[in-house]
Order: sequence, then C-alpha cells, then structure tokens
Amino acid sequence: MFIKAYNTLISAFYPLIIRPYIEKRKKNGKEDVSRFNERIGNPRLPRPEGKLVWLHGASVGESVSMLPLIQKILDTCPEAHVMVTTGTVTSAEVMKKRLPSRAFHQFIPIDKPEFTSRFLKYWHPDVALWFESEFWPSILSGLKAHNIPLILINGRISDRTFRRWKIFSFVCKELLSCFTLCLGQSDEDARRLKLLGAPEALCLGNLKYAGLPLPIDEKVKQDFQSLVQGRPLWLASSTHNDEELKIAEVHRRLKQEIPGLLTIIAPRHPQRGEEIRRDIEKSGLKTALRSQKQKPAPETDIYIADTIGEMGLWYDIADIVFIGGSLIPHGGQNFMEPARMRDAVIVGPYMHNFTDAMNRARRADAVISIQTPEELEKTVLRLLKDPEFLKTRRSLAYNWAAGEAKVLDGIMDKVKGFL
Repeated sequence: MFIKAYNTLISAFYPLIIRPYIEKRKKNGKEDVSRFNERIGNPRLPRPEGKLVWLHGASVGESVSMLPLIQKILDTCPEAHVMVTTGTVTSAEVMKKRLPSRAFHQFIPIDKPEFTSRFLKYWHPDVALWFESEFWPSILSGLKAHNIPLILINGRISDRTFRRWKIFSFVCKELLSCFTLCLGQSDEDARRLKLLGAPEALCLGNLKYAGLPLPIDEKVKQDFQSLVQGRPLWLASSTHNDEELKIAEVHRRLKQEIPGLLTIIAPRHPQRGEEIRRDIEKSGLKTALRSQKQKPAPETDIYIADTIGEMGLWYDIADIVFIGGSLIPHGGQNFMEPARMRDAVIVGPYMHNFTDAMNRARRADAVISIQTPEELEKTVLRLLKDPEFLKTRRSLAYNWAAGEAKVLDGIMDKVKGFL
C-alpha cells in the first residue's frame, strides 16, 4: 500500500515540486546536463549482449567500495557485463576513471514510475546489487515486478535508523520485501534487517574490507620523492577542522627530535586547503599547498595535499599514517585503505563510524590507538626512530587487512547463484 501511494504522489507532485528542484540542481552543477536523459530513464549506451549485473550506490563512497566486487564478477563470469549507477556528478567522474573494461556507468533515474519503468525495460539486468541503505520505492518495486533478483550489499542499520524504521515498520517491511537477500555489514546489521522485515538476512562481512589498492601515478610519485630527498615524513589523512592545528603542533615538537621532518596533511575536504595554510602559517610553520602546484622545499614543515584522487600516492609515500576525524568526535575515516598499503596505522579515540571494523582490527593488534595529541607525538616519534617497531606495525596492519578481504569470496558465491 505504501509503495502504491508513493508512486501516485510522486507522479502527481513531480511537475510542482520535484522538477523545479531538479532544475535548481542543474543550475548549481549538481546534475550533468549533457547526460540528463539518463536521469529520466533514456539510456545513452546500447545494452550489452549476455548477462548484465547492475550495481547501485548513492555516491562516491559506495561506488568505490563496489570496485573489488565488480572486478570479481568480471573475472568469475567472463561473459557478463556490469552496469554501475550513482546519483552524483562526482561519483560519475570517479567511475569514469576507475571502472574496468566490460563495466560502464549510468546515472540512476529519478524515482518516478515513468522513468524507472523505462530504465528497467531497457536494461533488464539479470541481477541487481544495491549498496548500503538508500532505498528508492519506485525502482525497488519495479525490480520486484520484473522478477529481477535484488540483493542488498553491505546493508547498514545505525541505531538512529533502526529507531526511526521501527516507528514506520509497515513502510520498512514493504520496502525490504523487494529484496531477495540482504547482506548486512555486521551480524547486528543482519539481525536488525531481519527484525525490520527482510525475507532473508545474513552477514558475510564488510565489503569495504576488500577494497582495491588506490591508484598511484608512478611518475608523480618519483617526482615527489626526488623533491623530499629521503626526508623523514608521516601523513595525517582525511583530517577535519580543529585537527590540522593539533597536527601542526605535534610537528613542531617532533622536528626538535627528528631534524628535517616533513608532515603531510591531506584534508578530508580539499577546498579547505587555503584556510588550513593560513591557520598553520600564523603559528610560524612553513607550508606548501599542492593545489597551487607548490613544491616541498627543504624548509617546508607541512605539505598540504589538498587535491582529489591522490590519496593512494600519499599512502604509498608515507609508512606512518594518522587517521583524521578521530581526534574530534566526528567518528573517524577509512583506516582500511592505509592498512592494505602496508602503513602503520594510528587512530584517535573517536572511531565510532567504524565500530565493527575497529573491534576486529584491535583484536588483531592492527592499529595503534592514541587518546591525545601528546600520545600521537610519542607514537610517531617511536615509529620514526625504531625501524623494527615500524616494520612490525606495518606487517600487523597489512596482515589483518589481507585476511579481512576474504569477505569478497563469500559475497561472490551468493551473487553467482543468481547468475
């Protein structure tokens, strides 16, 4: 009943509310005007012959987490093709750069029955894999009507979402009935999905543990290494406001013990680069800003890596990585990526965005936990001065990450059953 009412209301209010909103998105650059026909269900590419696996994720994070599974599908099923849909311009750009052959990107259609029906009739995938928890009633019900198997991958039901969905349990149950199988990120996520009405829910692990190595431009790497000429360095990745100045003060104290030390700060939001530079230089430290093509000089204290798509470069250059968003109550950022690249990984006290992963990593002694900037300073100092300790911490991080990547095989076994 809910989905039927939703589809009726969306169709009725589209000209009055949704279309003006979409036009505003176009003006603000949040829609790719040259490819907008895809958003109304009109394809720009021919459907490939044979098996077609459709994967959908809301934006950059979800689409990047798909990449290992995409490669696994293509390797396992040589006759299959993969279609990836997302809803943001940025994610489309990332997919254009990173999708392998036999995989292509389309924008997800606006969730209006006319558009979603057109989309599904044209592409008619053999199986659809829906990442995490962005549920669009029209397209989900359309998949069910077309008898297309639908699998929820990496489903996550936070405490807040669980409380909200319990209030509207009749809505949630109807939406989850569209899924053939739900795979939760953790056992608790699977349990909650089942309680909310999923016909079948289980946990095979978190697919984010199986991420592919981040891209690295070897020429750019060599150029940077020639500039720093073997200087000792470490990286603070995905930092947030109120963290960069703390990192700068840690650097100030560390360089008294480690002559020539270079600290690299890669902010979570690169557009803050100039603001970070101004704040740090007020304290008397010298900086260089990558977005302005400034190079690290011998006197540079802090190199601000305020660009997009180069995190793999910094993880490869640095052997020591502090994870931003964890010195403040933000909840931390992805710490699996540097672990997979054999870095010694340091996290602050606030990593609640990754509770399940952190519990598993801590059991394997794969991360170093600190509580304060002073502890961060002592930890980085020891790692820089003790090569054996650094080697051990890098190995522990990598071995844990490599073991967790086995989740990919379990998910692939389930997907293969529907092909």
